[in-house]
Amino acid sequence: MLYFAGIICLLVEETNRYYHQHVDRCQDGPSPWPDVTESEMFLFLGIIIQMGHDNRGRLKDYWSTLEQFATPFYSKTMKRNHFLHILRFLHFADNSTEIDRNADSYDRLWKIRTIFDTLNDTFEKYYNPSEHLAIDEIIVKYKGRVVFRQYIPKKHKRSGIKIFKICDTAGYTYDMKVYLGKDRTRASQDVTATHATVRDLCRRIEGVGHKLYMDNFFSSPDLFDELMTKNITCCGTVRPNRKGLPDDFRRRKFRLKKGDIRVRVRQNLTALVWKDKRDVYMLTNMHSPPAEGSFCDEHGNAIKPATVANYNKHMGYVDKADRMANSYSICRRTWKWTNKLFFHLLDLTILNSYILLSSCGAKLSHRELRLALVRNMLEGVPLALNGPGVEPLPFHRDHFE
Repeated sequence: MLYFAGIICLLVEETNRYYHQHVDRCQDGPSPWPDVTESEMFLFLGIIIQMGHDNRGRLKDYWSTLEQFATPFYSKTMKRNHFLHILRFLHFADNSTEIDRNADSYDRLWKIRTIFDTLNDTFEKYYNPSEHLAIDEIIVKYKGRVVFRQYIPKKHKRSGIKIFKICDTAGYTYDMKVYLGKDRTRASQDVTATHATVRDLCRRIEGVGHKLYMDNFFSSPDLFDELMTKNITCCGTVRPNRKGLPDDFRRRKFRLKKGDIRVRVRQNLTALVWKDKRDVYMLTNMHSPPAEGSFCDEHGNAIKPATVANYNKHMGYVDKADRMANSYSICRRTWKWTNKLFFHLLDLTILNSYILLSSCGAKLSHRELRLALVRNMLEGVPLALNGPGVEPLPFHRDHFE
């Protein structure tokens, strides 16, 4: 729990504060409970992690004495009511500090902002990502009420909290940003909201020489030109109507047959359209312009340009990280959005820890690390992975290979 070292105290403080605020506000409130301690918070989180390996229909089933449910681990670790008490009052910020929601400075993520930013900064501190990176969005499933909840029909998880991420080849989440709504995303007359989002996510990788992949939600000539000045080369699918693309792209004048390629070049920026089952529009400043013409193999299948092949190879890093983080997640429909997001961050933190250890040569699977972490938390040594003098790692082994 190297990444969580500075957060446990905050969880304990704000959970206890929220409980006392609730008691003061409600005359007929719950029976008095003693304050949650740091050791109890570790036990609570250990149970949450273990539940990801043992999904059940109801939380109470984990403490059931029925033969088909009985698992001594949970009752021996913490009493059911104590666990439910911590879960009910789990909090991440002081409610008394909330500002007017109509104020320009109001932060829709304020309830969990401190923890989100702390983890985000720590992810960058201890790891140097690989040469190839990808930017994409993921959805933390949530169907309740929150003003920035998104509905994206094409996603596997259609409804929830949208997070933009930048991940490397191993699936390590190096930086992330929660989408808080159109009116909260910086945009100007010259810079779109997606342009500003990518700029924010790239602030930690400038000047090193990374290769960045993105889809047509983000790609634009202006963005690629700006990132090129920061020594970041880019490749991605692009919408043909993007500002700055050639007129014949924007007007979709091409009548292509399968395997046909058309290319337009402006200085170091290449726009191409390739016909497979449909027209595929690409934008790149990391590849040499391909030759125009019609390219099919002996069976009549369209031959992919190197630009498309490299994009397909590297674009899936964010989805890879999301699949791995969700492989042992615990999800309840009735949880508040802050809890949903926090437990996603917990799973993501463990995944990043696994990737960090693997890059150091540790022979441990993701599952084995999670179970070992639970044992350590229950034994009172939750920071066992935090050795003395932990320093940022050298560049990843495939950096600039």
